[in-house]
Amino acid sequence: MVGDTGDNKSGHITTTPSEGILFFNSILPPNLNSLVRITSRIGRKPSKLIDMTQNDSLGVINPARIFEKATQEAKLGNADVVEVLPRFGEGGAFLKFNHDNSHDSKSIADAVAKYLRDHKARPWWNPFTSVRANLVLGKPWVEDLSRNPSRRVKVEFLPTEPGAEAAELSQEQLYSFFRPFGKLSDIIAQPSDSKVVPRYAYLDFSHYRKAIMAKNCMHGYTVSHAEGGGKMGTVLRLTYEKKQRTGWIKDWMSKNIRIMIPLFAALVATITVAIFDPIRTLSIKAHITRAFHLEDNFVFRWFRQQGEDLINKVRAFGKESDSNDGGMQVVWEDRQREIEQIQSWLMESADTFIVVQGPRGSGKRELVVEHALQHKREAHRVLTIDCKPMQEARGDAATIASAAAQVGYWPVFSWMNNISGLMDLAAQGMTGSKAGFSDTLDAQISKIWTKTSTALKSIALEGRKSDDKDSKLSDDEFLEAHPERRPVVVIDNFLHKNGEAGAALVYDKLAEWAAQLTTSNIAHVIFLTTDVSFSKSLSKALPDRVFRQISLGDCSPDVAKRYVINHLDFDAEPSKVVGEDDQTGEDGKPLTPSQKREDLRELDQVIGYLGGRLTDLEFFARRIKAGETPTKAVQEIIDQSSSEILKMYLLLNSDNRDWTSAQAWTLVRSLADNETLRYNEVLLQTPFATNGDKALQALEQAELITVQSSNGRPHSIKPGKPVYLPAFQQLRDDNVLRAKMELGLLGEAIAGENKSIDKYEQELKLLGELPKQPRELLARVQWLLGKISSGQGRVEELERESAVLKKVLSTEF
Repeated sequence: MVGDTGDNKSGHITTTPSEGILFFNSILPPNLNSLVRITSRIGRKPSKLIDMTQNDSLGVINPARIFEKATQEAKLGNADVVEVLPRFGEGGAFLKFNHDNSHDSKSIADAVAKYLRDHKARPWWNPFTSVRANLVLGKPWVEDLSRNPSRRVKVEFLPTEPGAEAAELSQEQLYSFFRPFGKLSDIIAQPSDSKVVPRYAYLDFSHYRKAIMAKNCMHGYTVSHAEGGGKMGTVLRLTYEKKQRTGWIKDWMSKNIRIMIPLFAALVATITVAIFDPIRTLSIKAHITRAFHLEDNFVFRWFRQQGEDLINKVRAFGKESDSNDGGMQVVWEDRQREIEQIQSWLMESADTFIVVQGPRGSGKRELVVEHALQHKREAHRVLTIDCKPMQEARGDAATIASAAAQVGYWPVFSWMNNISGLMDLAAQGMTGSKAGFSDTLDAQISKIWTKTSTALKSIALEGRKSDDKDSKLSDDEFLEAHPERRPVVVIDNFLHKNGEAGAALVYDKLAEWAAQLTTSNIAHVIFLTTDVSFSKSLSKALPDRVFRQISLGDCSPDVAKRYVINHLDFDAEPSKVVGEDDQTGEDGKPLTPSQKREDLRELDQVIGYLGGRLTDLEFFARRIKAGETPTKAVQEIIDQSSSEILKMYLLLNSDNRDWTSAQAWTLVRSLADNETLRYNEVLLQTPFATNGDKALQALEQAELITVQSSNGRPHSIKPGKPVYLPAFQQLRDDNVLRAKMELGLLGEAIAGENKSIDKYEQELKLLGELPKQPRELLARVQWLLGKISSGQGRVEELERESAVLKKVLSTEF
């Protein structure tokens, strides 16, 4: 009895001259090794698992029954089945048979093969294939190792006895031996310079079933001398070789680069749309609604409220609760009309395109976000976009990342833009055209704003129910009918550093997106800007619309004074029991810190120097609160402003600036004498003769001056903020600084006069070289001589002034 591992578990099947072996493929489902291992663990023998010589209980094809029918049909009744050995891992079986001398093994195998061709035996698990049988020519190796069949078979050439030489068969010889078992896709010979022994070759079959048949029928076959096996013959040893598939994929991709690049681009786009786009929309929505902010969670708020109540009960003398910063309540009361105006505009169904313009430090953001939009903030329907980080970002990747952070757009692969650009460049070099991997900054910014629009619309439509009275309205009609449901987009620092390169792209995209939000009734949009020429940029996006505009100026002197006093009294802890040392007023209550300060009488004299700029007033109040007198505090602020102006505008020489020190000093000196200058009159002065408009625009952007416009035309120039006026006057009164700066102006004026005189002299020289002096040139010559004379007079006068200034520099510190 032959076992599943051969006779006596030797791994081979012994035969006599009157016996032969057939191999049947597709008898069993492939890869049953795991089932064999399981049955072995529970005590069942694999050879008894499928007794194919006895029954068909598992629905498999019985090779013994096929053999009997084939021999009967071929009238070979003297051939009998000896044993069937199933091969679970290969899905086949060996059939050992005996015969008499009237027929040989090959004729019996041919009869079985003909019977299977005439009567197709198809297994139930794969009806598209049929059972085949071949005579085993070699000495099969029957093993139960955990090896899976593959399409590649390794053929090793071994000697018939130790010490003998084996012949290495050629590809033609291998083809003639193995082609009868199935189609070969390739024959790979061992490299000639390889030192590996024994010598070998690879056979790649078109299907693994054909490789199984060849391996089981030809393993151990001895190639005779007549067949090309050498003098002593050569034994073939066959094993399955797992084919490495990574190489062909890479080779195919490298050979079909024109196909792979568009396919890869399409795959990336598909993944982005199908996976990342919904995530990004949800991320933006969560950013606006603050869904993942712990401080907005009702459980967290409840615990915080309980803790605050407990602290207030324990403290004997608690602070008076005040939700406003010190002194700011006065400012908001003064600007209550602007707050109510913004709130009323947000309730209108028409396009809401609001612009709040004011100088830096005037409290635009606090006015809009913290007061006018307080009810919207509590409902988590406010999105604030700060243009400053986007504009100050360096490079496209940083700009994209900054824009995404403003709206909560995630995930964002801004760093991929640089890599994609290199891939596009490589693709263009190989294929002649770009593959479309990289997007421009314009396209990337547009994607971010588009996804933000989707999230804003989703927020606006939240809460719609099917039983509402307006449930039959479309989404657009619903949003138009309910302006209170629309979220608010606040765009802060709009047109910040507008003159720099690349700024127009960001701001134009923002303006177009804001116009789309308002015209589609998706959201209200409020712009906060310090630029007085904002209408030029916004008119490109909405040329046929009128902007709702609010201009915030500085506070009035009365409000500024009340702000400072309230700031001093803020956070003061009032005593509930009046002590002996406490000062009391007429009503018997303890005096506030501002009432105890007698030096506050100076406020009326010094508050005018600061004007009503909130940032300067807050700094002023903090200095007074620290113990300084109002006069000293104001003087310190003026000194600090003078130092700032001197460092940033007058003494710092940089090639990157769009203005010169002479231009800045001219404005400082002129504004110190007159608080308001005519815009066009300034352009007539010598330092602004060339590039004057650009210099004034740059100085306005740098906040040294403020340019006021009328009907879109700049008409006047004022200091950048009120405290700069006394600072300008202080700088003007500094004799040494004035001498230094004026000396520079005189030097430029002298150089300009000498240049003009030189030009006149060159023309006179040209006229003097004429052979004749026409009478018509007499007036021109006289005019040139007059210009030279007057120019020389101005040069001498300027040099006398320069001598006086040089003396000041030589004698004073």
